[in-house]
Amino acid sequence: MNAQPGKNDKTAVLLVDFQEDFTVEKKGSLAVAGTDVTYIETVIQATQAFSEKGIPVYATQDWHPENHMCFGVNNPGATLFEPIEIDGRSQIMWPAHCIQGTDGANIMMGNDRFEAVVQKGMDPKFDSYSGFTDDGGEKTGLDNQLKQAGITDLFVYGLATDVCVKFTVLDAITAGYRVHLLCDLCRGLTPEGITAAIEEMREKGTIITDTAAIMADF
Repeated sequence: MNAQPGKNDKTAVLLVDFQEDFTVEKKGSLAVAGTDVTYIETVIQATQAFSEKGIPVYATQDWHPENHMCFGVNNPGATLFEPIEIDGRSQIMWPAHCIQGTDGANIMMGNDRFEAVVQKGMDPKFDSYSGFTDDGGEKTGLDNQLKQAGITDLFVYGLATDVCVKFTVLDAITAGYRVHLLCDLCRGLTPEGITAAIEEMREKGTIITDTAAIMADF
């Protein structure tokens, strides 16, 4: 699928971690509040609409091995959602989620809409909130793919606002992209976390918007 010539040819959608384990509807192990069937259908419909307008769609996918160090179960005595020190770094302990090959790792729409699905979090020694690079500095290849396609602007949305969406957006800004955050297509872990994340993204130059405003321009 290629973008149509014209004003869309330097713009892409980046759908962040739209996976079963992060949703209430699918009873995910790390479900984010507000991720019911209505939210899922809204994201799917919006993504399809962007695709049909000739805007290429890229997706990130958490893709963890079972022995990943961010899982509380792999760190005896750890408390979920609390940080511990691992190799001199602070690491939040998460429920096991998005394990490679499990239903929970599935992206909740057909791959036929995607230019590429970029997997992250595969190194068991490092977490990877950003779709661009993990905590150890290893790049995912997303930046190369976008640059090779001539992408300069990104419409970013998905899960979760205050974790993977935020870190993906901040890395995108650092890499030189003009980023539009579609807040109505995002959900986050906590209200205070969402507010702080949006403000941080705004301060770094992110354009905070929504689907209706974006669609009005296409």
